[in-house]
Order: sequence, then structure tokens, then C-alpha cells
Amino acid sequence: MLKPQVVALFDEYASAHQHPTNRLTHKIAIPVIVLHIVAMLDWVKLVALPVLPGGMLTLGLVAWALVTLWYLRADVKLGLAVSLYMALCIPLGRMMPMWSVVAIAVGGWAIQFAGHAVWEKKSPSFFTNLVHALVGPLFFVALLTGDYALKSETAAPARA
Repeated sequence: MLKPQVVALFDEYASAHQHPTNRLTHKIAIPVIVLHIVAMLDWVKLVALPVLPGGMLTLGLVAWALVTLWYLRADVKLGLAVSLYMALCIPLGRMMPMWSVVAIAVGGWAIQFAGHAVWEKKSPSFFTNLVHALVGPLFFVALLTGDYALKSETAAPARA
């Protein structure tokens, strides 16, 4: 059962993502955007720590840890799923050439903005509420797992 605060965040996020094609673009773009953000943050080396994989504390690892705390506080099951994906983005990003990370960043954001400009006809919700940048990945995992259903999908059918 989702916490009321998380449901409220999801309801607010869903209201900015009504068009099914826009939601589809987000299901493609959000994982790509998370990958590129984590990979790019991982490029920023902070301090050598031999106990860490790669022997270096990076901004990507710090961001992953902080965001994981936020996600786990929101919902343990969904937070673990998103955190695990983000953790996998670190070694994946390290294996990718820099140009490919930049290319998927451009592609991911183009898909995301196309969803809003072409189908949704409104700006991305994180433009007005920056927390929605964190909500997006959690929201789509919740849809995927069935932990959250869109109001239009749970509405009772009208009687004839």
C-alpha cells in the first residue's frame, strides 16, 4: 500500500501525463535519461577511496546514495527497484564511450520533450515542481508493478 503522500505525488504527476503516447515516450525516455544522468555524474571524481569499485568516490555514487534514501523513504519496494537500476547504470556508464552517453542524453531528452510538445501539449511537470524529476522513475515503476493505477484505468464503467 502506497503512502498517501506518494499517491498525492503520483496523482499530481499523472495529471501532467494524460496522453497515452506521452506516457509511452516517458517509458522509453526516463530509463535512458536516468542512465545518462548517473553516467555523467559518475564522470565527476571527488576523492580516491580504494574500498570502492573503481577506487574513486564520484558524484554519481553520492547522488545515487542520496536519491536512494529519498526513494526508500517514499516506498521501499519501488525505491529498491529504482535504486537497483540506478546502481546498474554506474558500471554500464563506465563501459560506454563518452560520445554514446551524450548521444543517449540528446535522444532521451528529445523523446521526452516531444511527448510533451506533440501529444501532451503542456510543459514537463518538473518545470513547475522539481521533485517530479525524482517522481518520474518511481511513478513508471509503480505503473509497471501495478502498485499505482491511473484514475482513468480504475474508473468504474458507466451504466447504460
